Amino acid sequence: MRKFKENLSGRIFFILALSSISALALITVFIFIKGVPFIAEVGLFNFLFGSSWAPDHGEYGILPMIAGTFIVTFGAALIGIPIALCCAVFLAEIAPAWLRNLFRPAIQLLAGIPSVVYGFWGLVFIVPFIMNHFGGPGVGILAASIILGIMILPTVISISEVSILALPRQYKEGALALGLTHWQTIRSVILPSAKSGIVAAVILGIGRAVGETMAVIMIVGNAPAMPRSILDPVRTLTTNIGLEMNYASGLHEKALFATGIVLFIIIMILNASAQYFTRKRSF
Repeated sequence: MRKFKENLSGRIFFILALSSISALALITVFIFIKGVPFIAEVGLFNFLFGSSWAPDHGEYGILPMIAGTFIVTFGAALIGIPIALCCAVFLAEIAPAWLRNLFRPAIQLLAGIPSVVYGFWGLVFIVPFIMNHFGGPGVGILAASIILGIMILPTVISISEVSILALPRQYKEGALALGLTHWQTIRSVILPSAKSGIVAAVILGIGRAVGETMAVIMIVGNAPAMPRSILDPVRTLTTNIGLEMNYASGLHEKALFATGIVLFIIIMILNASAQYFTRKRSF
């Protein structure tokens, strides 16, 4: 009877796991079925490197959106990753227990805040601040980078902290025994030893920034044009899909699915890279 229950439980868990994989496979197949014919019709080069997005005139170049995605994501990484790494080191190596118990729930709370709240906060505080101190319309690359930099903090902090805490205690004890200071130990021993886990955390944080939609729609400006400064409004791949999918039809709709394919491939590359560094850490 016990063996029967174990077998039954194993099969139930297998079916549930298979259903999750099946859902992912169905989504992937659906996106590619919708988008690949459009790419074949328009041409991959024209689609990826075309500089004009005007569906009413038959122009479907997504280069401005690709550039906007990478520029905003780079800005978010530039703002958020140094803060996240410093916070992870502080929590893992420096902060007393009572302060860690105070900070960790706050960081987890950041991860649970809806993205629309981040976007609204950006409209109320960040956009007016940029307008008053830097000029321009306020909405654009800088505002989106700041908001996304804040949004990736929980991911990068949590995984980086776990990577540091997972190191054997002998690493730290040996370095201190050799006469290194606490800071020298962190800089020369702990961070290099946890490098693969930290890199995986950074890649997952970047993936989080690339895939964000709602908050970015509210503060990025949504102009499908190549930016000339960090104050210019741009449009990302996700916002392009989110803004136009409701009313798109025909070739326009297929173009948005093709945009989804590009975004899907970018996210898959980032996730595969994170998995590679995570596995590298375990060996």
